Amino acid sequence: MGTVAAALAALLAVPALAAPPAYSTAAPPAYSTAAPPAHSTAAPPAYSTAEAGNPFVDGRYADPDVAIYNDRYWVFPTSSRSYAEQTYLDAFSSADLVSWTKHPNVLTTANVSWAKEAVWAPAPIQRNGRYYLYFAANDIQSAAELGGIGVAVADRPEGPYVDAIGRPLIDRFFNGAQPIDQDVFIDDDGQAYIYYGGHGHANVARLNSDMTSLGTFPDGTVHKEITPAGYVEGPQMLKRNGTYYLMWSEGGWTGPDYSVAYAMSDSPIGPFRRLDKILAQDAAVARGAGHNAVLNIPGSDTWYTFYHRRPLGETDGNARFLAYDRMQFNADGTIQRIKMLVKDNFDDNNGVGWKTYGGSWTATGGQYRAQHSYGGKSLLTDNHTNAVYDADVTVTSTGGDAGLVFRATSPAVGTDSYRGYYAGISPAGQVVLGKADNNWTRLGAASLSITPGTRYHLRVEAVGSSLKVFVDDLANPRITVTDGTYAAGASGVRVYNAAADFDNVAITNR
Repeated sequence: MGTVAAALAALLAVPALAAPPAYSTAAPPAYSTAAPPAHSTAAPPAYSTAEAGNPFVDGRYADPDVAIYNDRYWVFPTSSRSYAEQTYLDAFSSADLVSWTKHPNVLTTANVSWAKEAVWAPAPIQRNGRYYLYFAANDIQSAAELGGIGVAVADRPEGPYVDAIGRPLIDRFFNGAQPIDQDVFIDDDGQAYIYYGGHGHANVARLNSDMTSLGTFPDGTVHKEITPAGYVEGPQMLKRNGTYYLMWSEGGWTGPDYSVAYAMSDSPIGPFRRLDKILAQDAAVARGAGHNAVLNIPGSDTWYTFYHRRPLGETDGNARFLAYDRMQFNADGTIQRIKMLVKDNFDDNNGVGWKTYGGSWTATGGQYRAQHSYGGKSLLTDNHTNAVYDADVTVTSTGGDAGLVFRATSPAVGTDSYRGYYAGISPAGQVVLGKADNNWTRLGAASLSITPGTRYHLRVEAVGSSLKVFVDDLANPRITVTDGTYAAGASGVRVYNAAADFDNVAITNR
């Protein structure tokens, strides 16, 4: 208990997680539904986030769980739709955590006789040479209803998965826990556990080696309650350096307060005492961040948390999208608070998360390409106030300019149809900074030789009313002005009487 007890003591005084992050919805991406490529043995680098952008796949999905099968990374989410439409599960796989292959309908209610709707929170695991997928169905509210947690099995990670036992594995409430939101964990000694529970209660049970039946604990119980303070749903178990970490979701899944907290223990069955909230909304990036899973890159201490979140401006509860960010540990084993970062290097060759307003935009060749237009722009759904905005910009035409939009609101199709700021570079030999409000006001300009087809790194630092524009030389601003017209808004890229390529977009809070 030494390590965990010390961590508990250190964290009891940790203040509440500061509110604030949110994201966007989606321009058309391109997913392959073909069979996955040959196995990759090279581990991806230690990314700081989904470097090719969050959401990392297109479509409304929630409650992701993860697995590594045959040197590929797999994500199994809930389809975020109405109950009646939740009759199937899709999966996504990747060799590099950048480009994802979609595997549709890995499990459907057609292969589960008792499941009708509300198929939720798949939990994948491999054992006995087969692939198991645990799921909840029908959202039962009492023992009088048919449903609960089921288990399906397949011979391949992408399925098709079929019902393994012809009935729910857990079909009623025990210790007040609704049978939903299961996570399956196999300990180093080979013992498998299933963690689950909604309605504010969490249970753990042992799985027998067949993975389709429940065992008992030494005291004869089958379902042992492990509910920590603040628990709502979505348990997730991981083990690192001999310590067990239980994570769970708090708050309401349709509200902005959805979040993730955690506990540590020396035993897979606890006790679990709440330590801290580690993932929450960020008013600059996304709301409703929760129901997470954890991925460890084999042979490393690189960890990611996969979760769903709701883009800013979305009011539909089912407008949930998948994201992942880096998860890091302190020297004492406690978990650092997770930052939702905003980046897109377009290496996945899609524009998921971006919304266009005029012009023609495509993500290809690892860049975001804008054809010639008079004011076409593409924005994220962030809402940054004080931030650093970065992008690599290549003007591919001989005239006009291209660059960064920031603190933008009320965007629409039209040359200056937004309220916000814009900084751009022009082959005419200048850097320009101005603001728009259905018209254009220049705030500053500087001479600089810009060669068409050459990449330049453009940076804007906006802190309060202080606006600075840098090009390549990040120590000395080309333009410095003071203007407090716009305090916050969305970020993005724009062309004016130009065509351009954009890459390595990043927005960082200041």
